[in-house]
Amino acid sequence: MAESIGFVGVGRMGGRMAARILNAGFDLTVFDTSDAAVEPLVGGGARRAASPAAVASNADIVLVSLPMPPVVEAVALGPDGISQGTRAKIFIDTSTTGATYAKRVAEGLAAKGITAVDAPVSGGIAGAERGTLAVMVSCPEETFVKVKPVLDCIGKVFFVGRQPGQGQTMKLLNNLLSATAMAISSEAVVMGVKAGLDAKQIIDVINSGSGRNTATQDKIPRCVIPRTFDFGFAVGLLNKDVRLCLQEADALGVPMVVGSAVRQMLAIATASEGADADMTEMVKPIEKWVGVQVGG
Repeated sequence: MAESIGFVGVGRMGGRMAARILNAGFDLTVFDTSDAAVEPLVGGGARRAASPAAVASNADIVLVSLPMPPVVEAVALGPDGISQGTRAKIFIDTSTTGATYAKRVAEGLAAKGITAVDAPVSGGIAGAERGTLAVMVSCPEETFVKVKPVLDCIGKVFFVGRQPGQGQTMKLLNNLLSATAMAISSEAVVMGVKAGLDAKQIIDVINSGSGRNTATQDKIPRCVIPRTFDFGFAVGLLNKDVRLCLQEADALGVPMVVGSAVRQMLAIATASEGADADMTEMVKPIEKWVGVQVGG
């Protein structure tokens, strides 16, 4: 395969995506601030770079998977960032940054002759491991043709738009719904347990009826009832995503009545359990308020 690929940010999500790209036979150069994150990929044949700029000087297409919008902007446009590289012509952001940052980064990179591609992903660590992520892409159509073989390595690719930020908006809508399902399902199950019902039976009944959703079908039975809380996505990051979604909704003039309540619940869970707590730990503040525990 002619094109060389770069990957910046090879942590829990990025490392798994990068590994799939490497195993598909692509030439890969990687950078992360953590040496431990880079080592397995280098051991598998990837090249280690000293900076994002160095990655962009050794690759035609550079992907990033980073935790916060300001970090994405710094890696893309800052000193020693991707825009300072000498080779890369395409930048693919698999992070969740929101449309405002996506547009800003796209404009900055365009000035350097680099095309930005929105490609936020959904599906968690398990999806990254299996290559079953939903990948929400927005970019010019001619660029999409070039990047699709790479993105096919990490999941199912959806071309959602041509403008910078449209893929990011699609991801925020997804995460708003995911957060809402977890918040309201936590309240419902805690209420049931407080009333004397069995948590597992509550979930079984809901999943056989019209109330089933992603939280009741997966997160609560897999992570809450066994008390493992290991879905793999931090509540602080979900809080950030919902905040970005509400900001975009406000800019578009779209009221978010329910979304605002979910944002408050996430803020409470983040303050109560810590930003690094698993998103499934959203149930814990509600449990504490009423003095019951779901499962265990």
